[in-house]
Amino acid sequence: MNNDVAVVRCGGYEYEIVRARLAEAIGAVGGLDFVRPGCRVGIKANLVAAIPPEGAATTHPIFLSALTDLLRERGAEVVIGDSPGGLYTPSFVDHVYRAAGLSLCEEHGAALNRDFSELSAVYEEARSAKTFTYTGWLASCDLIVNACKLKSHGMMGMSAAAKNLFGAIPGTMKPEYHFRYPDYDRFADMIVDLDEYFKPALSVCDAIVAMEGNGPTAGTPRPLGCILASPSPHKLDLVAASLIGLSPEQVPTLKAAILRGLTPAAVGELSLYGDPSAFADPDFETVAVRHSLLFRGASDNVIGSIFGGIVQKALDSRPVLQKRLCVGCNKCGKICPAKAISIVKGKAVIARDKCIRCFCCQEFCPKGAMRVHRTWIAKILTRSAKKPKSNT
Repeated sequence: MNNDVAVVRCGGYEYEIVRARLAEAIGAVGGLDFVRPGCRVGIKANLVAAIPPEGAATTHPIFLSALTDLLRERGAEVVIGDSPGGLYTPSFVDHVYRAAGLSLCEEHGAALNRDFSELSAVYEEARSAKTFTYTGWLASCDLIVNACKLKSHGMMGMSAAAKNLFGAIPGTMKPEYHFRYPDYDRFADMIVDLDEYFKPALSVCDAIVAMEGNGPTAGTPRPLGCILASPSPHKLDLVAASLIGLSPEQVPTLKAAILRGLTPAAVGELSLYGDPSAFADPDFETVAVRHSLLFRGASDNVIGSIFGGIVQKALDSRPVLQKRLCVGCNKCGKICPAKAISIVKGKAVIARDKCIRCFCCQEFCPKGAMRVHRTWIAKILTRSAKKPKSNT
């Protein structure tokens, strides 16, 4: 079968069940015929931080182990890697591997990446990232399989297949790229450029237990009970967004991919295996991205520009500190690309005039003290948008 996207039920992390459901999903979108004996397959996992599997921030080790076995049965050599937020060094990344439970993957025959070289790319076809630095281990792979986790995301609305390739950027450089592309659309275009440059042969998504709320690292685990697979990260993301109640307009990477013709704009235009509506969670707590609500560029006259600025201030989200959770570690200050955060009397303070709303502080705060604050107007509009329309 060669469906665009497969959505298969999987209620928990029992190895045999995960393996069977993952094989079913992959088979429904064309299988693994692209894997040749002796080829080196890089599994690009989501290993954003040193968080145990039950935290739902990283791709589950049982999911990765099952994927490893399916690839190795085809004769592939498998290596698993990522560049977490923070130092891209052997000691730091090994700490993340241990916390994420990846020793299990080694027991199943996968190697964990320990090549910490960096390479430079020139990509003339890119919309945003015509040159970029990336983790060298990916260049040593004959094929890349994108093994993501479904999560809410403070800046991009959702982290799934497309966003997972941002992990190709070395950890300490990630804040630089936020500063280089502070606008949501340009940042999204940069991520789609990375997807198009690396061209993963397959994308699979661990949505058995997703993360809602203060994602992608400090949110709450939320069981969705399914696995997704697709040859296209963007078509997979289109379905994934529908599961958690986000429209393409609320996920900038999807919006960018649609504009480039990389995915249709509606799930109904895809060839599907399985029924996504069976796994849709209307109560899933998301952080809807502001773009669909802003009036940027709506008018060239002075009044229109002023009105657009007022609307933006009324609707824009921003990072805020939960003081009771802050321990003054200054990780947010060190990672902030705009240097907008300082520690005052043992607590983080954000200089609002410098903040570019990249949400790096929220993403990488080890205590979950940084949260995405949405204005009451934005909350009302989002709730109204989610209400089912009457047929009368």
